[in-house]
Amino acid sequence: MDLRQLSYVVAVVDEGGFTRAAEAMHVAQPSLSQAVRALESELGVELFHRAARSVTLTAAGEALLGPARQALRDASSARSAVAAVIGLEAGHLDLTCLPTLAVHPLTALVGRFRRAHPQITVRIVEPADADAAVGRVRDGSSEIALAELPVVGADLTTHDLERQELVALYPVAFAPHLTKAGRIPIATLAALPLVASPLGTSTRRQLDDAFAAAGLHADVAVETDHRESIGPLVVAGAGVAVLPRQLAEQAGAMEDVAIASVSPGISRRIGIVHRAAPLSPAAAAFLTIAGVGRTPGSSPPAPRRR
Repeated sequence: MDLRQLSYVVAVVDEGGFTRAAEAMHVAQPSLSQAVRALESELGVELFHRAARSVTLTAAGEALLGPARQALRDASSARSAVAAVIGLEAGHLDLTCLPTLAVHPLTALVGRFRRAHPQITVRIVEPADADAAVGRVRDGSSEIALAELPVVGADLTTHDLERQELVALYPVAFAPHLTKAGRIPIATLAALPLVASPLGTSTRRQLDDAFAAAGLHADVAVETDHRESIGPLVVAGAGVAVLPRQLAEQAGAMEDVAIASVSPGISRRIGIVHRAAPLSPAAAAFLTIAGVGRTPGSSPPAPRRR
Protein backbone atom coordinates (compact mmCIF):
# COMPACT_ATOMS: atom_id res chain seq x y z
CA MET A 1 0.00 0.00 0.00
CA ASP A 2 1.38 3.42 -0.90
CA LEU A 3 0.20 7.01 -0.96
CA ARG A 4 -0.27 6.95 -4.73
CA GLN A 5 -2.77 4.10 -4.46
CA LEU A 6 -4.61 5.81 -1.61
CA SER A 7 -4.80 9.04 -3.57
CA TYR A 8 -6.34 7.15 -6.50
CA VAL A 9 -9.00 5.60 -4.24
CA VAL A 10 -9.90 9.02 -2.81
CA ALA A 11 -9.98 10.53 -6.31
CA VAL A 12 -12.38 7.84 -7.58
CA VAL A 13 -14.73 8.65 -4.71
CA ASP A 14 -14.43 12.43 -5.05
CA GLU A 15 -14.72 12.44 -8.86
CA GLY A 16 -17.41 9.79 -9.08
CA GLY A 17 -15.60 7.32 -11.30
CA PHE A 18 -12.34 5.98 -12.65
CA THR A 19 -12.27 8.01 -15.86
CA ARG A 20 -12.85 11.38 -14.19
CA ALA A 21 -10.42 10.41 -11.38
CA ALA A 22 -7.71 9.64 -13.94
CA GLU A 23 -8.29 13.01 -15.60
CA ALA A 24 -8.09 14.81 -12.25
CA MET A 25 -4.89 12.96 -11.32
CA HIS A 26 -3.37 13.47 -14.79
CA VAL A 27 -2.73 9.76 -15.34
CA ALA A 28 -3.96 7.24 -17.87
CA GLN A 29 -7.20 5.56 -16.80
CA PRO A 30 -5.80 2.00 -17.21
CA SER A 31 -2.84 2.90 -14.97
CA LEU A 32 -5.14 4.21 -12.26
CA SER A 33 -7.42 1.19 -12.47
CA GLN A 34 -4.46 -1.17 -12.33
CA ALA A 35 -3.09 0.57 -9.20
CA VAL A 36 -6.45 0.26 -7.45
CA ARG A 37 -6.69 -3.41 -8.45
CA ALA A 38 -3.21 -4.00 -7.03
CA LEU A 39 -4.29 -2.43 -3.73
CA GLU A 40 -7.42 -4.59 -3.65
CA SER A 41 -5.31 -7.66 -4.29
CA GLU A 42 -2.94 -6.70 -1.46
CA LEU A 43 -5.84 -6.17 0.96
CA GLY A 44 -7.74 -9.22 -0.24
CA VAL A 45 -11.02 -7.33 -0.74
CA GLU A 46 -12.79 -5.25 -3.37
CA LEU A 47 -12.96 -1.58 -2.55
CA PHE A 48 -15.54 -0.64 -5.23
CA HIS A 49 -18.70 -2.08 -6.70
CA ARG A 50 -18.11 -1.57 -10.41
CA ALA A 51 -21.28 -1.26 -12.53
CA ALA A 52 -21.63 -0.23 -16.14
CA ARG A 53 -22.34 3.41 -15.36
CA SER A 54 -21.54 3.78 -11.67
CA VAL A 55 -18.89 3.04 -9.05
CA THR A 56 -19.72 2.80 -5.36
CA LEU A 57 -17.69 1.89 -2.32
CA THR A 58 -17.95 -1.51 -0.74
CA ALA A 59 -18.02 -1.82 3.05
CA ALA A 60 -14.25 -2.37 2.95
CA GLY A 61 -13.86 0.70 0.76
CA GLU A 62 -15.85 2.81 3.21
CA ALA A 63 -13.64 1.56 6.04
CA LEU A 64 -10.52 2.54 4.10
CA LEU A 65 -11.68 5.97 2.92
CA GLY A 66 -11.30 7.82 6.25
CA PRO A 67 -7.82 6.50 7.05
CA ALA A 68 -6.80 7.09 3.43
CA ARG A 69 -7.78 10.75 3.62
CA GLN A 70 -5.95 11.10 6.95
CA ALA A 71 -2.81 9.46 5.54
CA LEU A 72 -2.82 11.89 2.62
CA ARG A 73 -3.31 14.84 4.97
CA ASP A 74 -0.45 13.61 7.18
CA ALA A 75 1.81 13.18 4.17
CA SER A 76 1.00 16.72 3.03
CA SER A 77 1.77 18.04 6.51
CA ALA A 78 5.04 16.14 6.55
CA ARG A 79 6.05 17.59 3.19
CA SER A 80 5.14 21.07 4.37
CA ALA A 81 7.17 20.61 7.57
CA VAL A 82 10.23 19.48 5.63
CA ALA A 83 9.81 22.34 3.16
CA ALA A 84 9.64 24.78 6.06
CA VAL A 85 12.89 23.44 7.49
CA ILE A 86 14.58 23.57 4.10
CA GLY A 87 13.34 27.12 3.68
CA LEU A 88 14.54 28.02 7.21
CA GLU A 89 10.98 28.80 8.24
CA ALA A 90 11.02 26.21 11.03
CA GLY A 91 13.35 23.84 12.82
CA HIS A 92 16.23 24.11 15.26
CA LEU A 93 20.01 24.26 15.41
CA ASP A 94 21.98 22.43 18.11
CA LEU A 95 25.25 24.10 19.10
CA THR A 96 27.87 23.24 21.68
CA CYS A 97 30.27 25.95 22.78
CA LEU A 98 33.20 26.19 25.17
CA PRO A 99 32.29 28.41 28.12
CA THR A 100 35.01 30.93 27.32
CA LEU A 101 33.63 31.33 23.79
CA ALA A 102 30.02 31.84 24.87
CA VAL A 103 30.39 35.62 25.13
CA HIS A 104 32.70 36.01 22.14
CA PRO A 105 32.23 35.02 19.39
CA LEU A 106 29.07 32.99 20.03
CA THR A 107 26.67 35.73 21.14
CA ALA A 108 27.32 37.89 18.07
CA LEU A 109 27.02 34.92 15.71
CA VAL A 110 23.78 33.67 17.24
CA GLY A 111 22.36 37.19 17.27
CA ARG A 112 23.07 37.64 13.56
CA PHE A 113 21.71 34.17 12.80
CA ARG A 114 18.47 34.77 14.70
CA ARG A 115 17.95 38.13 13.02
CA ALA A 116 18.35 36.48 9.64
CA HIS A 117 16.30 33.38 10.50
CA PRO A 118 13.89 34.23 13.34
CA GLN A 119 11.86 31.03 12.93
CA ILE A 120 14.83 28.79 13.85
CA THR A 121 15.29 27.83 17.50
CA VAL A 122 18.92 27.72 18.65
CA ARG A 123 19.81 25.28 21.44
CA ILE A 124 23.22 25.86 23.07
CA VAL A 125 24.95 23.34 25.33
CA GLU A 126 28.04 23.98 27.48
CA PRO A 127 30.45 21.03 27.40
CA ALA A 128 32.76 20.03 30.24
CA ASP A 129 35.86 20.63 28.10
CA ALA A 130 37.09 20.82 24.50
CA ASP A 131 37.07 17.04 24.10
CA ALA A 132 33.45 16.88 25.23
CA ALA A 133 32.51 19.59 22.73
CA VAL A 134 34.00 17.61 19.86
CA GLY A 135 32.46 14.42 21.25
CA ARG A 136 28.98 15.92 21.04
CA VAL A 137 29.54 16.66 17.37
CA ARG A 138 30.81 13.14 16.74
CA ASP A 139 27.84 11.46 18.39
CA GLY A 140 25.32 13.79 16.74
CA SER A 141 24.12 15.47 19.94
CA SER A 142 25.18 18.81 18.47
CA GLU A 143 25.61 19.62 14.82
CA ILE A 144 28.14 22.41 15.31
CA ALA A 145 30.71 23.16 17.99
CA LEU A 146 32.64 26.34 18.71
CA ALA A 147 35.91 25.03 20.05
CA GLU A 148 39.65 25.36 20.22
CA LEU A 149 41.55 24.15 17.15
CA PRO A 150 43.06 21.95 15.93
CA VAL A 151 40.94 18.87 16.49
CA VAL A 152 41.89 15.40 15.31
CA GLY A 153 39.76 13.14 13.16
CA ALA A 154 39.12 12.49 9.48
CA ASP A 155 35.41 12.42 10.31
CA LEU A 156 35.45 16.11 11.26
CA THR A 157 35.63 19.34 9.30
CA THR A 158 36.94 22.56 10.86
CA HIS A 159 36.77 26.23 9.91
CA ASP A 160 39.06 28.83 11.48
CA LEU A 161 37.31 31.87 12.93
CA GLU A 162 40.10 33.78 14.66
CA ARG A 163 43.17 33.61 16.85
CA GLN A 164 42.26 34.66 20.35
CA GLU A 165 44.74 36.33 22.70
CA LEU A 166 44.81 35.33 26.36
CA VAL A 167 45.71 38.19 28.68
CA ALA A 168 46.33 38.72 32.39
CA LEU A 169 43.60 40.29 34.49
CA TYR A 170 44.88 41.52 37.84
CA PRO A 171 43.93 43.80 40.76
CA VAL A 172 45.93 47.01 40.57
CA ALA A 173 46.21 47.27 44.35
CA PHE A 174 47.31 43.65 44.53
CA ALA A 175 50.15 44.14 42.04
CA PRO A 176 50.66 47.80 41.06
CA HIS A 177 54.02 47.43 39.26
CA LEU A 178 53.70 44.20 37.33
CA THR A 179 53.83 45.44 33.79
CA LYS A 180 56.26 47.13 31.51
CA ALA A 181 54.84 48.73 28.38
CA GLY A 182 51.54 47.01 29.08
CA ARG A 183 53.01 43.50 29.21
CA ILE A 184 53.61 41.11 32.07
CA PRO A 185 56.51 38.62 31.85
CA ILE A 186 55.37 35.05 32.24
CA ALA A 187 57.99 34.53 34.98
CA THR A 188 56.33 37.31 36.97
CA LEU A 189 52.92 35.77 36.33
CA ALA A 190 54.13 32.38 37.57
CA ALA A 191 55.08 33.90 40.91
CA LEU A 192 51.56 35.23 41.53
CA PRO A 193 48.52 33.41 42.93
CA LEU A 194 46.27 32.49 40.03
CA VAL A 195 42.52 32.08 39.67
CA ALA A 196 41.94 29.40 37.05
CA SER A 197 39.52 26.86 35.66
CA PRO A 198 40.19 23.14 36.34
CA LEU A 199 42.82 20.99 34.66
CA GLY A 200 41.83 19.90 31.17
CA THR A 201 39.78 22.95 30.32
CA SER A 202 40.80 24.94 27.25
CA THR A 203 42.20 28.10 28.87
CA ARG A 204 43.83 26.13 31.70
CA ARG A 205 45.58 23.92 29.17
CA GLN A 206 46.82 26.98 27.29
CA LEU A 207 48.11 28.47 30.53
CA ASP A 208 49.83 25.28 31.69
CA ASP A 209 51.43 24.77 28.26
CA ALA A 210 52.78 28.34 28.29
CA PHE A 211 54.28 27.87 31.75
CA ALA A 212 55.75 24.48 30.80
CA ALA A 213 57.35 25.96 27.66
CA ALA A 214 59.08 28.54 29.90
CA GLY A 215 60.12 25.90 32.45
CA LEU A 216 57.73 27.31 35.03
CA HIS A 217 54.84 26.05 37.12
CA ALA A 218 51.57 27.82 37.82
CA ASP A 219 50.67 28.73 41.39
CA VAL A 220 46.89 28.15 41.29
CA ALA A 221 45.37 29.68 44.41
CA VAL A 222 41.72 29.35 43.37
CA GLU A 223 40.45 26.65 41.01
CA THR A 224 36.81 26.93 39.99
CA ASP A 225 34.35 25.27 37.64
CA HIS A 226 32.36 28.50 37.56
CA ARG A 227 34.07 30.34 34.71
CA GLU A 228 31.73 33.28 35.09
CA SER A 229 33.10 33.86 38.61
CA ILE A 230 36.76 34.15 37.59
CA GLY A 231 36.58 37.83 36.68
CA PRO A 232 34.68 38.80 39.87
CA LEU A 233 37.16 36.77 41.94
CA VAL A 234 40.00 38.84 40.49
CA VAL A 235 38.06 42.04 41.18
CA ALA A 236 37.59 40.82 44.76
CA GLY A 237 41.35 40.39 45.13
CA ALA A 238 41.53 36.58 45.10
CA GLY A 239 44.36 36.51 42.57
CA VAL A 240 45.34 36.99 38.94
CA ALA A 241 43.59 35.30 36.01
CA VAL A 242 44.53 34.56 32.42
CA LEU A 243 41.47 34.93 30.19
CA PRO A 244 40.53 35.56 26.57
CA ARG A 245 40.85 39.30 25.99
CA GLN A 246 37.11 39.80 25.41
CA LEU A 247 36.25 38.25 28.78
CA ALA A 248 39.01 40.10 30.55
CA GLU A 249 37.85 43.42 29.11
CA GLN A 250 34.39 42.88 30.57
CA ALA A 251 35.84 42.56 34.06
CA GLY A 252 38.49 45.18 33.31
CA ALA A 253 35.77 47.78 32.84
CA MET A 254 35.40 47.75 36.64
CA GLU A 255 37.57 49.86 38.91
CA ASP A 256 40.81 48.65 40.50
CA VAL A 257 41.62 45.96 37.94
CA ALA A 258 43.88 46.10 34.92
CA ILE A 259 44.66 44.04 31.81
CA ALA A 260 48.08 43.23 30.40
CA SER A 261 49.34 41.07 27.57
CA VAL A 262 51.58 38.20 28.62
CA SER A 263 55.18 38.04 27.39
CA PRO A 264 55.74 35.80 25.52
CA GLY A 265 52.20 35.92 24.20
CA ILE A 266 49.58 33.24 24.81
CA SER A 267 46.97 32.65 22.14
CA ARG A 268 44.72 29.94 20.73
CA ARG A 269 43.00 29.18 17.45
CA ILE A 270 39.26 28.92 17.67
CA GLY A 271 36.79 27.84 15.07
CA ILE A 272 33.76 25.84 14.06
CA VAL A 273 33.73 22.04 14.06
CA HIS A 274 31.17 19.79 12.39
CA ARG A 275 31.06 16.32 10.97
CA ALA A 276 32.43 15.78 7.47
CA ALA A 277 28.92 15.15 6.18
CA PRO A 278 26.05 17.17 4.68
CA LEU A 279 24.73 19.82 7.05
CA SER A 280 21.15 20.71 7.83
CA PRO A 281 19.90 23.92 6.15
CA ALA A 282 20.07 25.70 9.53
CA ALA A 283 23.68 24.65 10.16
CA ALA A 284 24.70 25.61 6.63
CA ALA A 285 23.11 29.02 7.17
CA PHE A 286 24.99 29.43 10.45
CA LEU A 287 28.30 28.76 8.68
CA THR A 288 27.39 31.40 6.12
CA ILE A 289 26.61 33.88 8.91
CA ALA A 290 30.01 33.04 10.44
CA GLY A 291 31.70 33.82 7.13
CA VAL A 292 32.93 30.27 6.51
CA GLY A 293 29.95 28.83 4.63
CA ARG A 294 28.70 28.96 1.11
CA THR A 295 26.53 31.83 -0.06
CA PRO A 296 24.12 31.36 -2.97
CA GLY A 297 25.98 31.34 -6.26
CA SER A 298 29.40 30.99 -4.69
CA SER A 299 31.88 28.15 -4.86
CA PRO A 300 31.97 25.67 -1.97
CA PRO A 301 34.37 26.59 0.85
CA ALA A 302 37.59 24.69 1.31
CA PRO A 303 37.23 23.30 4.86
CA ARG A 304 40.00 21.55 6.69
CA ARG A 305 39.65 17.86 7.42
CA ARG A 306 41.76 16.55 10.25
